[in-house]
Amino acid sequence: MKKVTVATALILCLVLIIIYPSLKPKKTFETKIIPTNVPENLNSGEPRVVFENLDTPWELAFLPDDVLLITERPGNLVVVRGDQINRIKIDNVVERGEGGLMGLAIDPEYESNNYIYLSYTTGVGLNIYNVVDRYVFKDNALSDRLTILGNIPANIFHDGGRIKFGPDGYLYVTTGDAGNPNAAQNTNSLAGKILRLNKEGSYPGDNPFGNAVYSYGHRNPQGLAWDDSGRLWATEHGPSGLETGHDELNLIVKGKNYGWPVIRGSGTAEGMESPVINSGSKETWAPAGLAFFNGNLYFGGLRGATLYKMNPDDTSFTLEKSLEKIYGRIRIVTTGPDGYLYIGTSNKDGRGTVHEGDDKIIKISPRDKLL
Repeated sequence: MKKVTVATALILCLVLIIIYPSLKPKKTFETKIIPTNVPENLNSGEPRVVFENLDTPWELAFLPDDVLLITERPGNLVVVRGDQINRIKIDNVVERGEGGLMGLAIDPEYESNNYIYLSYTTGVGLNIYNVVDRYVFKDNALSDRLTILGNIPANIFHDGGRIKFGPDGYLYVTTGDAGNPNAAQNTNSLAGKILRLNKEGSYPGDNPFGNAVYSYGHRNPQGLAWDDSGRLWATEHGPSGLETGHDELNLIVKGKNYGWPVIRGSGTAEGMESPVINSGSKETWAPAGLAFFNGNLYFGGLRGATLYKMNPDDTSFTLEKSLEKIYGRIRIVTTGPDGYLYIGTSNKDGRGTVHEGDDKIIKISPRDKLL
């Protein structure tokens, strides 16, 4: 009888994995632009909701021609031009668990080549994987798709997915361990890594292992940012379940091993890097988007539902909190060309409490006291 019970439980688990996206709230609303130029909002110095009714936004980026792009995890690229909103459906995106349409990056030479880059989950049934594609975005349409990196291990958990261009002009990609912790220690695997690529998908000749791997030993890094000294920082999710906690903010150095699954939190081991700061065992940040803004690092907390701030040049590495539990799960944190900080909620991802108007993009003035 026990064998039947176990088999039944396994079948139920597989069914839940496959239908996981359907567990998300399905009631949708028309995405709205909230004007910020009305008199009561001018120079208020307070956070302001600028978009609402998005479906699990994952990343946003600004184009040089005042167009804003937002990825929605179910597979939509939201294009905002003035007061007009359009959606482009990205073919073959599979939203499953934490996967779906995730990262977005704009080519540093966009004005001459019109390249944008998307990371997403694709595949059939349980055979899923993550890819990074390059497109030409012109006249509100995508064309000339080129997969510059494919077959990145994927799972319903630990998919990484952040992509950003560094000051060196290379594209950096975060990948999770895809539920296989030991893969993070294998420098021949793409899982549990920060990768560095040329624009067409080859890897720079000075990458440390003769492949795309830049650093390794990561569990699920979801944020990347460079400070004004050119140092690379990354947020990373620590263990969950009975071992929950030990979320990390790491200073990334080429070729270094960041320890997962051998060490976590403030643990140490020869040849492995400990995080600059971690959440300890009694608190969970579930850190996501990361940005360097006005001399500080800011990152969003999903489970922590908080905006976190740290001065990377202060050796005390003190973490400050703001917006705690106000907007819910915060996944996007990025800077705008207008000198504001932008954050985005992720309350429709199946793990949050959905409030009226979710999901939202919020614009924060540098004059706001919370910054």
